[in-house]
Amino acid sequence: MKDYHFRGPETLPGSDPSIGRRISWGDNHCNPKTVLLNGWKNDSANHTACKGGHVGKRHLWLRKHMRSIAFMIVLMGFVLLLDSLMMSIFYSRNLQYHPAQSKSGGLEEEDRSAYINDEKLPIQMYDRLLNLASSALAEVSCKTSMKEFKQETSRLWEEPYSKASAWKPCADRKLPSNLGKFDKNNGYILISANGGLNQQRVAICNAVAVASLLNATLVIPRFLYSNVWNDPSQFGDIYQEEYFMNVLKDEINIVKELPPDLGSLDIEALGSLITDADLPKEAKPADYIRNILPILLQNGIVHFLGFGNRLGFDPFPSKLQRLRCKCNFHALKFVPKIQRVGSLLVRRIRKYDAARSTLDRQLLGNFMPENLSNENDAARSPSKYLALHLRFEMDMVAYSLCEFGGGASEKKELQAYREIHFPLLIERLKNSSPVSPTELRKLGRCPLTPEEAALVLSGLGFKRGTYIYLAGSHIYGEKSRMDSFTSLYPNLVTKETILTPHELAPFRNFSSQLAALDFIACATADVFAMTDSGSQLSSLVTGLRTYYGGGRAPTLRPNKKRLATILSENSTIGWNSFEDRVKKMIDEGQRVRVRGFGRSIYRQPRCPECMCKAQ
Repeated sequence: MKDYHFRGPETLPGSDPSIGRRISWGDNHCNPKTVLLNGWKNDSANHTACKGGHVGKRHLWLRKHMRSIAFMIVLMGFVLLLDSLMMSIFYSRNLQYHPAQSKSGGLEEEDRSAYINDEKLPIQMYDRLLNLASSALAEVSCKTSMKEFKQETSRLWEEPYSKASAWKPCADRKLPSNLGKFDKNNGYILISANGGLNQQRVAICNAVAVASLLNATLVIPRFLYSNVWNDPSQFGDIYQEEYFMNVLKDEINIVKELPPDLGSLDIEALGSLITDADLPKEAKPADYIRNILPILLQNGIVHFLGFGNRLGFDPFPSKLQRLRCKCNFHALKFVPKIQRVGSLLVRRIRKYDAARSTLDRQLLGNFMPENLSNENDAARSPSKYLALHLRFEMDMVAYSLCEFGGGASEKKELQAYREIHFPLLIERLKNSSPVSPTELRKLGRCPLTPEEAALVLSGLGFKRGTYIYLAGSHIYGEKSRMDSFTSLYPNLVTKETILTPHELAPFRNFSSQLAALDFIACATADVFAMTDSGSQLSSLVTGLRTYYGGGRAPTLRPNKKRLATILSENSTIGWNSFEDRVKKMIDEGQRVRVRGFGRSIYRQPRCPECMCKAQ
């Protein structure tokens, strides 16, 4: 069984020991085998005439060498006997050190089960398609030289529609009728945002809009500590506070702390604590005017606790919508600590030290130089890479209620996880008609497995040597699941394999700060591929690439329902047909669309409030 591993620093060429290898050219499966056939020119008559002579000579040779042959047979027998004796001695000593196992002549049942769990066999749901994909990738590798690969300008690395470049960032523009700040301040707004990095980012910008709507002063948001994320980081540990306040200073008042007279108040006893239960999900501005403003006017302070998805997108005043965009795309800059290590990550993946795009400059600031200092480096083109956000963690897999080809042991494991972590889901299932895993897959409700993600990439035509950055970690099933992926795409890296332990040390035990590194690597990638369009990271990265990408930052969004239909024909579909259908599916997801009513402005910023369209 081929060992699966991520490419570590030691496997990456170049002067820097922590730079990853991009292309595994030794694995192309196309070394020709030359077979030399030597024959006799004798005709059949000559062959017959010589036959008797050959037989006589053979008998003479046997009599002459009989003793030598007998000696070799005896010697081989002695060697086999000695080998058997040594194995017996070794086995008896092994039993002395493991007496508990000797009772059954081997591993006891519990030990055997533990061993099997540690060494799970690769799980494959689409063996036939994997074989077709492997053959197709090998064929492409044979036909493509290294020079052609490096010079390739494939459409895979570009957005397919020229209309995308017509939209330009302009949420920070100065308007003649600028919203501005009210002369009178109605009080202070605090938020304590829950969730991880991306949920907190959305909460920050929603809070900016609410503060402007209610004519209130916003206190720098705080982040709730969660047992899920285990990260005590606060706003100033992730984002630049002074920069944030300066960018928005003409829009709203922002302070770092409450005034002393308000800081000592019991906000809950005062009646100013607003939880998610007090506001509907996707609340409208009218809900805040009707329910929150009176509390603010009475007490001078309101504290939003949680604040997850508590502000809708439509209907919403266009000036406030623009303010949300300005917050998300302009005001939130990562702190230098994150920018510095993020730039190391991107530069090592590309093997190139200069900024290549507006995305680089926006995310990494001065840590990504504009020009290369070394002439040799300037002559070399940066390596392209694809960033993949593979949502196949244990909690997501268990919550989906789908099956993923792991049989009875998988079902048992996922059910046990649900009972511990999702008790409300278990109760709901008791009082509802169950939907079969097969039907859930047909409806597109199952997370894509690493195997399915690899098939999509191969169907699109990405070569075996494609350099792939995997965002996140903790893939459910780990090696047993990833083997299918790495069998097609072995050049897979993560932040843990690109950066040294010393460089990652300041981020240990800070999951949101580690997530910021993944955010940077995904947003600045040549191509970004997601497996779950509902993911907050995928949503925010997609929006940032749309806003600053200039039509040159393609994003791949598989339609899980359509893909399930395609994969259901695993046993019959031809590879050419599979490729065509996968390409059409992705192509439709890349069409240039203006933000629809109610859609997230953070994910789809192509709208007059955020971006300007060139005539």
